[in-house]
Amino acid sequence: MRWHAQPGQKITVDGVGLEVACYGPPPGKAPTLVMLHEGLGCVALWRDVPQQLSEATGLGVFVYSRRGYGASEAGNAPYATDYMTREAEDVLCKVLNAAGLGDVILLGHSDGASIACIYAGSVSDMRVRGLILIAPHFFVEPAGLAAIRQAGDDFRSGDLRAKLARYHDHVDDVFYGWHDVWTSPAFGNWNVADAIDHLRIPVLAIQGRSDPYGTLAQIDEIEARIYSPLETLVLEGCGHAPHLEHRGATAQAITEFCARLIRLEQATIALA
Repeated sequence: MRWHAQPGQKITVDGVGLEVACYGPPPGKAPTLVMLHEGLGCVALWRDVPQQLSEATGLGVFVYSRRGYGASEAGNAPYATDYMTREAEDVLCKVLNAAGLGDVILLGHSDGASIACIYAGSVSDMRVRGLILIAPHFFVEPAGLAAIRQAGDDFRSGDLRAKLARYHDHVDDVFYGWHDVWTSPAFGNWNVADAIDHLRIPVLAIQGRSDPYGTLAQIDEIEARIYSPLETLVLEGCGHAPHLEHRGATAQAITEFCARLIRLEQATIALA
């Protein structure tokens, strides 16, 4: 894989071509921020955030579209209720290996934040040095389900399908894979909060107070269960995408968190 941000590059994981893009210094020159997208996201829907974060932090940034998303090859819809756990435990390590990454900081948004937390809490991978969780979810909330059902109405009879089709080659699989599993009766008891118990790396959690898909109960769950260092940022007047809605405050928190983490790692190495 060549380290560049030009579109059209793919890596192969389990025989499936996954769309990727890379920014800033390559592995070996600096740690890498690995960005894991939301339930309807992909490489392109991060917009210019990866480039901006690379410039602000001085780190490499690696983004990819999960199977079936964006320009990645066809997915595995309909999703099983444990699709985020499967992505974390069966796929993410292979992605990091295929990209040739060394030390990484996982940065996940929504579904991607849940996947990142599950990975850090259940897979022994010493490359993972820190965790940034944007609008994470660990359990189902009624308000979030209502927002997902509303998105279903918008997709069927509004303009949401047309908007998403600009970014996803398999737009119906993407949407209904996400929507149908979340709104299924079997998903009502979904809970992955036990992953928090096993975290042993610094964590930054960012949440919009007006997020329709999750309340501050998700952040409270982290605070109640975590044993490792935790920083939180709650943004007023902010919905589900702090990195797009409150770019400055979100980028500043991420940049400062990464800088502190790297200083701590360098100090530890010096003492050793």
